[in-house]
Amino acid sequence: MAKIIAIDGPASVGKSTLAKIISKRFNSPILFSGKLYRAVALETIKRRISPQNMKEILKCISYIDLTKLDSNELFSSEVDNTSSIISANKNLRNRLTKFQRDFPKINDVKNRKFAIIEGRDIGTIVFPKADYKIFLWADAKIRAKRRYEQIKKNVKKVSYNKVFNDINSRDRKDLTRKIAPLMPAANSVLLDTSYIDIEQAFNAVKKIISNTKTL
Repeated sequence: MAKIIAIDGPASVGKSTLAKIISKRFNSPILFSGKLYRAVALETIKRRISPQNMKEILKCISYIDLTKLDSNELFSSEVDNTSSIISANKNLRNRLTKFQRDFPKINDVKNRKFAIIEGRDIGTIVFPKADYKIFLWADAKIRAKRRYEQIKKNVKKVSYNKVFNDINSRDRKDLTRKIAPLMPAANSVLLDTSYIDIEQAFNAVKKIISNTKTL
């Protein structure tokens, strides 16, 4: 069975970027759990379903190919806010948590050295016994700048102040929600990405892996 690398952290901290480079360097499969919720949120918006109408939202899961999550639409502010709201629902989390837990059991995954799963509650809820747990953090202003630059590539009219406010709003919701709040797992390693580049972050992960004893 592949050893699980759990990467958690808030919005725009660099989870996906770091997960991608780990995946490439170690030739390991990756699951972006945050995109699962974003995909459901996007489908909810397209179908004009209220974020409170969980019965209809749960139906949206069947309309989505959860293995193909590369649309730029997933990173709009509206999707961000809707994703934060619906991800607090226990029923939706249970459905998507099962999907995530099944990921390392897939034939193409289980025989690899590592399986990388990134999100907000991977080390605490989804894989509490993950072999490696990494919690990324960065200053909110820096994260807002990263998200602003990302959105600006696809959206002409975008305000940094709005992005910054959205980041802070998302943080408050993620940190204070009753179900699966954003927090580092007790035995996770904290990695601050505020002032390091992706190569430095990857080298830090390599050191974490080499220094962590697993069964």
